[in-house]
Amino acid sequence: MRIKIKKNDTVKIISGNYRGKTGKVKMVDPKGKKVIVEGVAITTRHKRATKMGEVGGRIQQESAIDISKVMLVCPRCGEAARVGITILDNGDRVRYCKKCKEIID
Repeated sequence: MRIKIKKNDTVKIISGNYRGKTGKVKMVDPKGKKVIVEGVAITTRHKRATKMGEVGGRIQQESAIDISKVMLVCPRCGEAARVGITILDNGDRVRYCKKCKEIID
């Protein structure tokens, strides 16, 4: 399976507790099929101060969600759409929006 979502893409969450939210992709793990989206799936981690002068406390950070729960938002039409891959005449593989047929990258 080819991963069709890349870092810095804008995605929309389509299922789960965060359904309807949009955000920018911070990291993609193609092997584990997970993505980390800015401002979505925030968890609290408790950190102990280990060194002198270091501050401990509760740290909020984004956790990974499954890649099947996100959909790419097309930069042209502004809607969440399926993504296809096509090969151009010069041999480059590019992603395209299946709604408006616009090349994404």
